Amino acid sequence: MENAREAQKLLAAFPQEKLDEIVERMAEEIKKHVYELAMMSSNETDYGKWQDKYIKNRFVCEYLPTKLRDMRCVGIINEDSQNKTMDVGIPLGVIVALCPATSPVSTTIYKTLIAIKSGNAIVFSPHPRAKKTICRALDIMICAAEGYGLPEGAISYLHTVTSSGAIELMNHKATSLIMNTGVPKLLKEAYKSGKPVIYGGTGNGPAFIERTADVKQAVRNIIDSKTFDNGMMLAAEQSIVVDSCIAADVRHELQNNGAYFMTEEESDKIGSLFFYSDGRMDSEIVGKSAQELAKRAGFCIPDSAILLISEQKYVSETNPYSREKLCPVLSYYIEDDWMHACEKCIELLLSERHGHTLVIHSKDEEVIRQFALRKPVGRVLVNTPASFGSMGATTNLFPAMTLGSGLAGEGMTSDNVSPMNLIYIRKVGYGVRKVEEITRGILTEEKPDLCNVTKPQEGYSSEDMKLIQSILKKAMEEIG
Repeated sequence: MENAREAQKLLAAFPQEKLDEIVERMAEEIKKHVYELAMMSSNETDYGKWQDKYIKNRFVCEYLPTKLRDMRCVGIINEDSQNKTMDVGIPLGVIVALCPATSPVSTTIYKTLIAIKSGNAIVFSPHPRAKKTICRALDIMICAAEGYGLPEGAISYLHTVTSSGAIELMNHKATSLIMNTGVPKLLKEAYKSGKPVIYGGTGNGPAFIERTADVKQAVRNIIDSKTFDNGMMLAAEQSIVVDSCIAADVRHELQNNGAYFMTEEESDKIGSLFFYSDGRMDSEIVGKSAQELAKRAGFCIPDSAILLISEQKYVSETNPYSREKLCPVLSYYIEDDWMHACEKCIELLLSERHGHTLVIHSKDEEVIRQFALRKPVGRVLVNTPASFGSMGATTNLFPAMTLGSGLAGEGMTSDNVSPMNLIYIRKVGYGVRKVEEITRGILTEEKPDLCNVTKPQEGYSSEDMKLIQSILKKAMEEIG
């Protein structure tokens, strides 16, 4: 942390152009290794599918840098010549980063690129289950970046990984911000540190298929999303809520596309695998295929089945299907109309209390707007797969592997976290009016004659002046 602090002091003096050059070089170099790292992470963690990890790795190496190129994060980032104001971007300092074992490579690459883009040093505490893979990815990027002038120590990581080590990092006086992606067991310790926390964590995102939706497309979207990397994306759908008048069509399409509706007995068997008696998720079911889950639960499903669905009626704390499931399993609810579906979605979101992501499939703009206005959630996605839409692949949201669940949930932001979340903005304002201009006429009982007021500076109308004078007059009357 001390080395990172000293390195960041040097980094803070780098112009945006130099930071951009380093980011580009890192992205180019790590791109050469994404296949190797996808295989390595799948083997080390035993989570998900290496093919889908490869896609995620390519996404952050290729698409993310294109979005970063035109961003200005440090120095003068905005200048308003008419109103005589400027915004100056200032790096926060040293960032402590926690990465999940579910997406270890893509999240590590993404955090490194946005940290350096914004002039910050970053220190990682690798996930114990993905330590070798995360360290390998970081070594590649460190070598590339330092070859182009990055100060030594600006990117670093714990070589001995323990919870106590991560806690020491978070509590260190040099730490300016904690970025915790998918490591909930360290969230309380992060808050105890007193440092700002960006948390991208558990979600219980429902997908509502409303009666005006394109049912075939909606079903394809949901299946593509929930089976991607065997359902480990944190924004992936956890439940389907269906308008009753189209429920038969939705069920038919789901079955035609590889979904298997479990019996009540089968649902109970699968449900018993998800969590320990103390409520913690069993990590050994994370990222397992539908076939593997059914085999572990002791029943058979067709070879064509890629997604398991459990029909449910109620949301409760004791119902495992009311919670997040990081595997290709969905709960399925039928509601009479969009208003009841809206309430069901709110119940599901509040059951995890983190307000992550919600999806609505509909052509009715009024229903879409009502969902956007009423849901206690960080992002609402419309007619798109949650896994891809949330990270900015099928939407124009910022391409991110840390999806804030703040405000409605936990953490300081609900944004798709970008370099702009890793700076503070220094405001600069030039004087454009003299004190005499705004106080003239205020100390008298008479209303100011706007015709005789000195012409205001460019960009400020007589109405602006009148409003300022009125406010000041009232204030002086109250304190007089």
